[in-house]
Amino acid sequence: MYTLTHDGQVTGRFGLPDGVKCIVADDFWIYAGCDDGRVYDLGGKVPHVAYEIADDVDIYWLDIHDGVLGVSDAQGGATTVDHENEFQWRRRGAGTGAWMVRCDDEGVYHGDSRGVAMYGARDGAPRWSVTTQGAVLFGWQEAAEVFAGTSQGWVYRLAKADGAGAGPLPLRRLGVLLCHLPRRPLCLRRRQPLLGVLLRRRRHPAVEAGHRLRLGLLDAVPRRTAVHRDHRRLAGLPGRRRDGDQRRPGRAAAADRGRQGHRLQRVEPSHELETVTVGSSAAAGGVVVECFQENGRTRVRVLSPGYEQSWRVQFPSEIREPGARYLVTEVRPAARGGFYAPREIKRLR
Repeated sequence: MYTLTHDGQVTGRFGLPDGVKCIVADDFWIYAGCDDGRVYDLGGKVPHVAYEIADDVDIYWLDIHDGVLGVSDAQGGATTVDHENEFQWRRRGAGTGAWMVRCDDEGVYHGDSRGVAMYGARDGAPRWSVTTQGAVLFGWQEAAEVFAGTSQGWVYRLAKADGAGAGPLPLRRLGVLLCHLPRRPLCLRRRQPLLGVLLRRRRHPAVEAGHRLRLGLLDAVPRRTAVHRDHRRLAGLPGRRRDGDQRRPGRAAAADRGRQGHRLQRVEPSHELETVTVGSSAAAGGVVVECFQENGRTRVRVLSPGYEQSWRVQFPSEIREPGARYLVTEVRPAARGGFYAPREIKRLR
């Protein structure tokens, strides 16, 4: 997985244990869904496992709302996991290949090869379903509506309350995968041959295209992209470079950027943490958190003064150790309260 500036400059490169199909941002935190059934937190210098779904689940797409993760998968399933990495519920859709999942306070909106369905956010109870023309490839949500793009070139605009819609809208091209920028819907289409991506800005799914951005990645086929603050994250699958990349104007610059990205060291997941002492942590600032046992489970709480002592801290499960203390850059409260999310974890000695 790569981190790029908006002009296509590669600034970071992560290596995960298996293929990555999806990326999701939650405030300052970035998560990537991996084919090993885990979701990795990429907000720090080293990836950590933030959520574990199941070894046999091929994650297709993710969404996160107030610490609760929604997952859609290859088998057509919809799963939710809370901020403590605890399973909430799982439902099987009418089809397979579920590329759409969107979450809010009221529900989880799920799209697969047969159509779009809504499940209750807390219990996963089915609320409504709509059959679509073609498999759902991606989805988008607004305050009161969800949008689903299909493989046959249609976009469905559905009311969240009951799934009602005025009828599908036609797209000019088939097989378009929806993407996004803040406040601006986009479409992303994989180019042929498989080098770079084409971003088409659309004020409306059926309106004119806008600017183009070519990414010169030499060892990955772009599959999914997400925008987070001043960077764009791109997930890819192994690919190849074309021999004819220098034949058109601009290809040389794109290839140079790709070579720079190729030379960047891959940052792999690790259970090892940077260690700091109590004295140096006081000088550096930060927030002290502690792992402890509660009803047979290892939880994390904030020790530094000025925070809610009853709230728990979202924390990678593989580095939790009862009695251990950690220094984090900051903790941010969830939108609805109840827990904190940390940044930049270090072991405290």
